Amino acid sequence: MAKKNYQEIGITIAKISPYIRFVGVIGQSGELLSYYRRENLKPMLNAKNTKFQFSHIAMKTDLESFFDKSLGEIEFVWEERKKVQTISFAIKKIRVWISIDKKVVRSEVLRIIDSCLPIVKLYT
Repeated sequence: MAKKNYQEIGITIAKISPYIRFVGVIGQSGELLSYYRRENLKPMLNAKNTKFQFSHIAMKTDLESFFDKSLGEIEFVWEERKKVQTISFAIKKIRVWISIDKKVVRSEVLRIIDSCLPIVKLYT
């Protein structure tokens, strides 16, 4: 997939909701291929921890693929943390990782997920 497509994915997803903090397209080795960060927003992770987070996502993606034949491929993963919510979507061997403001009602997160699924399917 071309870098232009990675950027398109991030921008398109970012437009879904004003509560989206960050959209990152992460390669299978954990490299950040493209990203969008909401303006005037301080990152929650420093550069070192961001690299660790993306490496973790890449390793987890690789491990999860062992279960694809039995359980089916992952469509998305939603995590609720104390300070932020995250959603990740698989597009072949890459991941689209999205962070969302914590104080968003669950129906908005579900709306974001439902809006992201067709975008992700376009690139799968």
